[in-house]
Amino acid sequence: MSTLDYEQAGVNRDLADRFVEKIARLSKVTLNSRVKASIGGYASLFALNPKQWLAASTDGVGTKLKLAFQLGIHHSVGIDLVAMSVNDLLCVGAEPLFFLDYFATGRIQKEVAEQVISGVVEGCRQASCALVGGETAEMPDFYASGEYDLAGFAVGLVHPSQVLPRKKVGPGDVLIGLRSSGCHSNGYSLLRKLIADPVEEEARMRELLTPTRIYVKALAPLLKLKALKGLAHITGSGFLNLPRISDRVSYEVNLPPASQRPGIFEWVRDRSQLSLEERAQTFNLGVGMILVVEAKKAADVLKKLKRSGEKAWILGEVVKKRAKAGSEIFLKEDQNSVTLRYS
Repeated sequence: MSTLDYEQAGVNRDLADRFVEKIARLSKVTLNSRVKASIGGYASLFALNPKQWLAASTDGVGTKLKLAFQLGIHHSVGIDLVAMSVNDLLCVGAEPLFFLDYFATGRIQKEVAEQVISGVVEGCRQASCALVGGETAEMPDFYASGEYDLAGFAVGLVHPSQVLPRKKVGPGDVLIGLRSSGCHSNGYSLLRKLIADPVEEEARMRELLTPTRIYVKALAPLLKLKALKGLAHITGSGFLNLPRISDRVSYEVNLPPASQRPGIFEWVRDRSQLSLEERAQTFNLGVGMILVVEAKKAADVLKKLKRSGEKAWILGEVVKKRAKAGSEIFLKEDQNSVTLRYS
């Protein structure tokens, strides 16, 4: 198969980024002094009172749903829906409180809808948050037969003193990575095009439906201990999410051996023939979340993560920016390396 990048698969990252910037400019007229962080971050922050800030995040599952339609498996995407929002809440230091879902379809199929919502319930259980409501929309002629779309909305709580990232992220801080469960919910417009024969590759399609890992139970205790200086959820744009912690520094990342990461990424590399640069800006490559911690706390944090059941590695460190350069990610995979530049 010839090389196929994300833009050729129909996704224009640059256009999407510019659109978000436009929304942020338009939204400014709606903001007030109680809004502490708005569009563009992992989650928005709103001051409920001087000691309690609300954090809010929303997301969907994307074209991963197409695989669910093809296979008739709908439980796992409900978990994905919760995961994508609650993991973002963690990145601002918030504990998830509750979740709402939006399920839209042309005609409600009871068995399918029940599978989806049972997955949402399971995701909320894993995230220790309440499913408090949602909306089911039946729109004839709007969706193709048997198809639906999902959106999720999570709200969390954080004390102002515990908001992430902390301002003192600097050179020498250590990067710890948490193993992903697979491709999570990003890159599926490209991944689906790598399936040459849906009948012969059904097992691969099922593997691609592996739900996004939810990191709440592992990270919530560390947030309460103020053991973390920053978190990056490695989702859309891949490792370019790291400078969202701080763009005043750069990052050195050495990926763990392929044998320690989900095998799906070796298949992606071999089937797509994509460069490391393109893969690192599209997929998590086996690392679903990256933590920034003080060097003196790294060993203890790593020990606590492993006790909680997470596969975790020390990936590298925060480094000083090069003169006249923006924030960069110096990423190494086996003998290959690439420099990603954040703008």
